[in-house]
Amino acid sequence: MGDVKLICFLSSYAVAAACEFVRLRLTARVVRWVGVGFLTAGLVAHTWYLWDRGTRLNLPPLLSSTQDWMLVLAWIAAVFTLFLTLIDRRVAVGLFLLPFIVALVAVASLAPSEPNELVRQAARGTALRNWGMLHATLLVFGIAGVLIAVVLSAMYLYQHHRLRAKHGSGRGPVLPSLVRLARLNWWAIVISVPLITLGMATGVGLALVAPPAREGRPVTLRDPVVIGNAIAWLVMMVLFVWLLRADHPPAKRVARLTVWVFGFLLVMLTGLQILSGGPLPSWHR
Repeated sequence: MGDVKLICFLSSYAVAAACEFVRLRLTARVVRWVGVGFLTAGLVAHTWYLWDRGTRLNLPPLLSSTQDWMLVLAWIAAVFTLFLTLIDRRVAVGLFLLPFIVALVAVASLAPSEPNELVRQAARGTALRNWGMLHATLLVFGIAGVLIAVVLSAMYLYQHHRLRAKHGSGRGPVLPSLVRLARLNWWAIVISVPLITLGMATGVGLALVAPPAREGRPVTLRDPVVIGNAIAWLVMMVLFVWLLRADHPPAKRVARLTVWVFGFLLVMLTGLQILSGGPLPSWHR
């Protein structure tokens, strides 16, 4: 297990995703269990990779680097996918979640793998370390909720299209009812937006109270990453306020807005972290 590399669990997740698409044409039980096997193997390798990285750096994965933080997000999504796949073999949740997991791990390979100066400063003091953990935890669970909301919205739009085309009972993935998907999507939005808001607020507070950075440029309110995250947060809040104020908003419109707004948020948060992280690392252990 000491030779586990990022490419190992990325490949396992990719094979598991391919099995989900094969199940659209071939309903053999062996295809499902092959997919579950590769998903489980990928999750085990993924867990060991994060544990090994945290041990070597003497930092929890949420604080070690942007790359590890994104891999924790992918790990949460993989656990969620495996859990739902095992408790209900009929619902094809992996068909929608696994491509996101594969994309997230692939994007994480481009993110910086070394702790930034702000993390190093926070790790030197107990108070700042706890503050940093709170910031990272709120943000990772908030974005996990965003990812789940996007997936639920995609499932809703796909199921809505199937029912309108009168293919709901034919061959294809089995999905929950539109009412259930709309309710779950509403809760995912309502829970994830406050978590992201608190995560961003604690991040700004951490940047303001941390000692001045000894290496690199300091974080300021004019930093492109800060400005980009603020824009993404404002767009997200518009959807959040509209959802709470609207009287029985159309579920299809909510699903479409969730895909566009939360998809924009995911691209902004991950893209800005990569662009601001310096050299792109190779596939490493």
